[in-house]
Amino acid sequence: MPNFTINGISVDVPQGTTILEAAKTAGIEIPHYCYHPKLSVAGNCRMCLVEVEKFPKLQIACNTIVTDGMAVKTDSEKVKQAVTGVLEFLLIHHPIDCPICDQAGECGLQIYYMKYGLHKSRYAVEDKVHKKKVQDIGGQIILDAERCILCSRCIRFLQEVTGTGELEFFQRGDHSEISIFPGRPLDNRYTGNLADICPVGALTSKDFRFKCRVWLLRGARSICPGCANGCNVEAHFKEEILYRLKPRQNDEVNKTWMCDPGRLEYKKANEARLLTPVNRENGIPKAAPWEAALSSVAFRLWEMVEKHGPGSVAVIASPQFSNEELFLARKLADEVLRTPHLGFSLRTVGDGFADDFLIKADKNPNTRGAKLLGISEEKFDDIVQNVADGKIRALLVFGNGIADLSDAETGRLLANVPFVVQIATNEGAVSRAAHAILPSASFVERGGTFTNHAGRVQRFWMGFPPRGKARSAIEIITGLANRLGAGWKSGGEAQVFRAIAQSEAPFAGMSYESLGELGQTAGGKG
Repeated sequence: MPNFTINGISVDVPQGTTILEAAKTAGIEIPHYCYHPKLSVAGNCRMCLVEVEKFPKLQIACNTIVTDGMAVKTDSEKVKQAVTGVLEFLLIHHPIDCPICDQAGECGLQIYYMKYGLHKSRYAVEDKVHKKKVQDIGGQIILDAERCILCSRCIRFLQEVTGTGELEFFQRGDHSEISIFPGRPLDNRYTGNLADICPVGALTSKDFRFKCRVWLLRGARSICPGCANGCNVEAHFKEEILYRLKPRQNDEVNKTWMCDPGRLEYKKANEARLLTPVNRENGIPKAAPWEAALSSVAFRLWEMVEKHGPGSVAVIASPQFSNEELFLARKLADEVLRTPHLGFSLRTVGDGFADDFLIKADKNPNTRGAKLLGISEEKFDDIVQNVADGKIRALLVFGNGIADLSDAETGRLLANVPFVVQIATNEGAVSRAAHAILPSASFVERGGTFTNHAGRVQRFWMGFPPRGKARSAIEIITGLANRLGAGWKSGGEAQVFRAIAQSEAPFAGMSYESLGELGQTAGGKG
């Protein structure tokens, strides 16, 4: 293991570590643009120049391997002058777009100029080279070639990660720019990552464009609810509006990437929301206070059990809900309602596309969790058949849809049930037919855990309290159970997870607090 010194600090690093990576372990920042930890080294931005003892010239830190006894300086006058010069070179033709640029607040040019630049431009504004602006190049991306600093991150991503290679350098000298090949726009499902890795405002997101200044946003660690892969993400919001999802590093799950469909999952927290409890009387939906809504639903469920037996009640769970919520849903069905009819509804959504990278055909974040908790997918067909035959008198549905049934099919099916209760976040075919609606919080308005396709249990955090009068599903289920005489202690997701870890073999020994960033595997892989 080589030992070297950087700015007088002695550091041990693994063999093969570059100076740039080694500096991070010592808490020293080396500015850089073209370097990205998940892409090959290009070494073309020259921002990471450092002084290495016995080397006649400055070296790039991103591609210089540490050797035993090496002495490196990142703060010498020679390095400072070089970095300032590189910044001046990069800014010579850069447009004065900061007031209207979406990258403002996250821009590498802004950040490094304030830290290492602060020079006056020696170039007249009218002499700047102008290039094409606001180009729709396909996917989720807008290209502004005038802002590009030619770091090549985007080109390498499309060559090395997606393998599609739609972008390349064109022209020469100060007219060099990145662009798509003629008639070949971006054609892959990971284009949003280009906006993430672009260090300036050359590649920006169509969807996020001009919606909110980034310094107004707050973040919460979360899990993408778009499919069974369970990509780790950062949910960015302002007040009670979610604006975007960006990937969060987890080398075991999604590295630092996420797919385009997953990025748009944030809209479910904003659009078509169920925000008020509703009781439908004589076909007319009426808003109701929570206590009245819960009491009314509990009474009707008790009434059906008393009159027609536990077999007259069915519960359709959803793998869109967390492990904690599904655990309580199962307890409600098994221990309180005592019904044999409990299953979960698996929705494929869309075209069911999958690839060998991140996107899974299962478009639910917690199918594996539902199975590990003993909720059967096979029983779902039996429940649907019993509903169609008129044997179910009361039906509790989690989520805004039933499997892949169309809205019309869902409406016809639920017409056979005298009393339908829905616990869901968004409007849908079920909410239009339900006799009672209990609105639940979105994935960014509550905390909990999902179990991905490989059995990895991953935690997500609440960003802000539920919108409107929505409540967490844990609170809703506990409220119903206690009105039915369960006597459960009211608690949050942490308390429920501890109960899961104590009673469910696949989760045994897990600690909610220790799930942290990476999660733990439950029930083996597969």
